[in-house]
Amino acid sequence: MNEFTTVFGAVLPVLGLMVVGFLLRRLCWLTAEADQSLLRICVNVLLPALIFENVLGNAALRRPENLFLPPIVGVVTTVVAIGIAWHAARLAGLTEPRARRTFALTTGLHNYAYIPLPLCLMLFDPGTVGVLLVHNVGVEITLWTVGITVLSGQSLIGSWRRAINPPLIALALALLLNFLGMCFTPPAAAQVPAKMFLTMIHWLSQSAIPLALMMIGAIMADHLPELRGGQLFRVAGLAIVIRLGLMPLLFLLLAKYLPCSVELKRVIVVQGAMASAVLPIALTKHYGGDPRIALQVVLGTTVVGLVTIPFWIHFAGKICGIW
Repeated sequence: MNEFTTVFGAVLPVLGLMVVGFLLRRLCWLTAEADQSLLRICVNVLLPALIFENVLGNAALRRPENLFLPPIVGVVTTVVAIGIAWHAARLAGLTEPRARRTFALTTGLHNYAYIPLPLCLMLFDPGTVGVLLVHNVGVEITLWTVGITVLSGQSLIGSWRRAINPPLIALALALLLNFLGMCFTPPAAAQVPAKMFLTMIHWLSQSAIPLALMMIGAIMADHLPELRGGQLFRVAGLAIVIRLGLMPLLFLLLAKYLPCSVELKRVIVVQGAMASAVLPIALTKHYGGDPRIALQVVLGTTVVGLVTIPFWIHFAGKICGIW
């Protein structure tokens, strides 16, 4: 099994779409004035469609053993990682609140979807992919509650109010419909409307990741000149140590000693090896963070992660016996 080839095959399209967004911004075809509108469309329309696409019809989400533990693992690991990054931020000289909040979320939130999903599809069986999607429910909830609270600097109470948004509503509704099996056993009279709805959801979901990645590439183009000087090496270096050094070790211990299915162990191993998620780059503009810090963290961990991700998956997989 050549994990290096598999990882590069999953990562390169992600980087390619970011490059497309970067070039579109430089060509002035994707203007900064369009950012807020496109971000609203992505968060309020396309992301909910992506959630429906991944949750509806997922048999793994109907099994109690896979419905509760994976999301809990997602919540706990994400909260712990954000907490570690928050306390470590001062080591990089980040004392200004906005910069520290951005570092905490960007370093603490691993890439839980863009790369792990194709990796699990190529490395493991469909059951593992199902457990990955369940696990990501916990990460999503943490992102839109604890994560946005940390990034915005507002109270958790306010964050919970903001969490009642289209992505969370879509998640709750999709889980309910999936559990009841409503969308796949409709009455005969409802077959055509149901198929039309699912087709629309599929088309919208296909746009979510490409648009988000192109927006991230465009934001990178805006802030790339700011990478020169400042605390670049200290910020990126500390993020690499936490995200690609410490966290894989903690995830490895969790995968080895947590009494759970082999599918969940695989998910934990893959998630632990991931670089920082790219979504916080876009979220920093929406919630008052520091895009430069987010960009430093994402670029640093992504570049180094091209080497460390396949190593960690192979190494941790052998120890945990997931192959």
